[in-house]
Amino acid sequence: MTGTQVYLGIKNGVVLCVERYTGFDLEGEFYHGYSTEPVVFKTAGELLTRLENLFDLLNFPYAAMNPRGFSEEKSKVRTVERPYSYNWKKEEKKRVMSDKDILSKHGDEGTFIVRVQQRQNSSWQGRITWVDKDKTVYFRSVWEMMKLIDSALASNEEDDADKESVGWD
Repeated sequence: MTGTQVYLGIKNGVVLCVERYTGFDLEGEFYHGYSTEPVVFKTAGELLTRLENLFDLLNFPYAAMNPRGFSEEKSKVRTVERPYSYNWKKEEKKRVMSDKDILSKHGDEGTFIVRVQQRQNSSWQGRITWVDKDKTVYFRSVWEMMKLIDSALASNEEDDADKESVGWD
């Protein structure tokens, strides 16, 4: 990874390694600076849940809106579900993996650097870098980010070097 867009640049930046892609579903792992172990996901929904959990644990970016749900207890404070193991106390969130080590990871189907800069309007805003093509695009919602990933992975499947992926120009 030696492109001009290949850097983390933000404390919650992650390297998303996609190992399997079928249609709109993907499987793989992501890496961040606070654990030497990858965070494994089996579906796109699991990926988003685990990323959200990481942001909640880091409290960055700070969620601008309280989470909403169908339960009657509106005053209940959100508890963070930890589907993977973090042995953190509230104060101790120390980086254990360097940016260089994180950036050395890559997936069989595709590699992306996700930098969520804000969590507003019950969604995420930030930048995503498609490492294989050294292209960075800003996204305004989780849905848009997932569509960018899907478009990049679909273009890899087509094996058409002349065709640009939608949204990545």
